[in-house]
Amino acid sequence: MEIVDLRTLAPLDEETILESVRKTSRAMVLHEDTMTGGFGGEIAARITERAFDCLDAPVVRIASPDTPIPYSPPLEDAFLPNADNVVEKVRWLVAY
Repeated sequence: MEIVDLRTLAPLDEETILESVRKTSRAMVLHEDTMTGGFGGEIAARITERAFDCLDAPVVRIASPDTPIPYSPPLEDAFLPNADNVVEKVRWLVAY
């Protein structure tokens, strides 16, 4: 398992992402934006286009739900991906 923490999206360090996928044979994209229209979809698409043969499991995305972003701090905490979401998806991805 490996974590790639992207510091910028423009320019996107695509080679580091693809290097990690080639090394681990898996990919999970985590971001705080909504699932639909978020930049994580672009990253997942690039992984699929350029490293599909290296994948042993589907690319997994973890994102916020496709709803308006709440202003209230407790609702925002419920809206954003959390550790429980990540652990659940990591276990699924490793077991795939």
